[in-house]
Amino acid sequence: MLYHLSDSPDIKRFEPRVPPSASSGVREPVVWAVDERLLHNYLLPRDCPRVTFYATPKSDPADVERLMGGGAPFVVAIEAAWMPALRAATLYQYALPPETFAPVDEGAGYYVSRVGVTPLAVTVIDDLLTALLARGVELRVLPSLWPLRERVIASSLQFSLIRMRNAQPPAAGYDAWHPL
Repeated sequence: MLYHLSDSPDIKRFEPRVPPSASSGVREPVVWAVDERLLHNYLLPRDCPRVTFYATPKSDPADVERLMGGGAPFVVAIEAAWMPALRAATLYQYALPPETFAPVDEGAGYYVSRVGVTPLAVTVIDDLLTALLARGVELRVLPSLWPLRERVIASSLQFSLIRMRNAQPPAAGYDAWHPL
């Protein structure tokens, strides 16, 4: 099953749209979905910046130990300033039929459909923090995402940088203002 998470409760049909970010590599109108395995990357308020990462079989064990510490299999990091929004947000998880979707970034769990899609079901998620933790994700709440971002992108871990344009500006010494 594939999913689309939204803060809109009444979507009857998803129609293809041009992606808002050119960094996705997708230029034509599509419907976006995420797989079950990486659904946790989207159990946050839409505009919340986040750094997410996990180990793959190709990850260097030193990177895994240094950045993951042997804990949860997935890490999601957000800024502390976003905690009130996380606690207050409600999301709607739309289940989508997978037949018309194709993978566009399997490391991020992204799939796209070039045709409209009617949801099979919708689930209300009104406690995002509990939903995240129930998935066995390590949630890190940090004053700034930039130091972690720098360490993660320099590592062998699989990562996603989502909505970083909404992150607090980086401190002096970080020239990583623009996302990859």
